[in-house]
Amino acid sequence: MLSAERGARANTLDAYARDLEDARAQVKGALGQASAETIEAYVAGLAKRGLSPATARRRISALRQFFHFLLQENVRGDDPTSRLDAPKRARSLPKTMSVEEIERLIAAAENVRDKAIIELLYGAGLRVSELVSLPLRTAPRPGHDHMIIEGKGGKERLVALGRPALAALDAHIAARAGALPKNEAQREKSTRWLFPSTSAADGKLTRRRVAQILETAAVKAGIDPTRVSPHVLRHAFATHLVEGGADLRTVQTLLGHADIATTQIYTHVAEGRLRTLVETAHPLSRKRKGT
Repeated sequence: MLSAERGARANTLDAYARDLEDARAQVKGALGQASAETIEAYVAGLAKRGLSPATARRRISALRQFFHFLLQENVRGDDPTSRLDAPKRARSLPKTMSVEEIERLIAAAENVRDKAIIELLYGAGLRVSELVSLPLRTAPRPGHDHMIIEGKGGKERLVALGRPALAALDAHIAARAGALPKNEAQREKSTRWLFPSTSAADGKLTRRRVAQILETAAVKAGIDPTRVSPHVLRHAFATHLVEGGADLRTVQTLLGHADIATTQIYTHVAEGRLRTLVETAHPLSRKRKGT
């Protein structure tokens, strides 16, 4: 159902499978027949086992969807998760980097491919899973400054590219053919991807390799590598947009967030700018300053 009806990706399916397997291992008897009391006892034990609130929320979400599915399919007549309360989500600000640090990171890229990767993660706010899955055909056509990518749940979105990202991508594509695998079978697998791999089974660059590329560039740029990751670059993209005056709806669209609530974490960035705007633009504020 998750795959066919909701378009869930392999990583999502694997995560749900692991969560449900954990519940199955902790619950005596068949998980699908567990009582509400049994499920509540399992959930209560998550914190005692030292699991983080975020992990507990994910486990509860997996259970809810599992039992909701059984209920819809008439496998059982009740939902044992209906009384569950998920652990409260702690409001944590996203980790980010300064513009100066981003510039140093880009300058430290070892080659045109690595530079294009950093430019797309930061300049377009791509998820690393989106970046490594880009087919070559998604590259902007001459005279165009955008690309259409497939994000979470198979949803397409338009990604605008600035001049630095376009230039880096053009340089990578020009040199890309020379980096394709020599082995014919591997070359056939790799040739369709914008960022091909010479060794990965599916022919495309792995997320782990992208993390290694960022780590190498960070060390060379004199930045603590533990502060640099694909997700941090995505956060930096959104943070710098909001700092520059972009509204949250636009940022939501560019990030591919389904819900504006996910994007609202960046409101902390805009607080100072909005306060200044009210003080300078609101008629009563102007009047009071003049008296």
